[in-house]
Amino acid sequence: MPGIETTSTYDKEKQEFVINSPTITSIKFWPGDMSKFSNHAVVYAKLILDGKPFGVHAFLVQTRDLVTYEPMAGIEMGDIGPKLGYNSKDNGFMLFKNVRIPKSNMLKRYAEVDTEGKL
Repeated sequence: MPGIETTSTYDKEKQEFVINSPTITSIKFWPGDMSKFSNHAVVYAKLILDGKPFGVHAFLVQTRDLVTYEPMAGIEMGDIGPKLGYNSKDNGFMLFKNVRIPKSNMLKRYAEVDTEGKL
């Protein structure tokens, strides 16, 4: 399946989005303090409304507890290991398993989902 595989499915009943990394190729990788230090991320995911895809949208996701710094429920993350030339940098991976975020965490510059799940 080409394109972004991470999904964000709207749950009308709970007024939340459910973020998922359904495949190994949907795992997020990036340089810059993700595996040890970051506590929030802007995640781009395919929006799913009533079982139908509606393109890629951005969502603000809290990735760690702000007190314990442990990953939030449903989030797996870590360092990708030794790097050539710049091994001191914390390059990491992150995947999502049914991570629930509030409806208000959808970034809404270009589109917004109403309470009934309409774009």
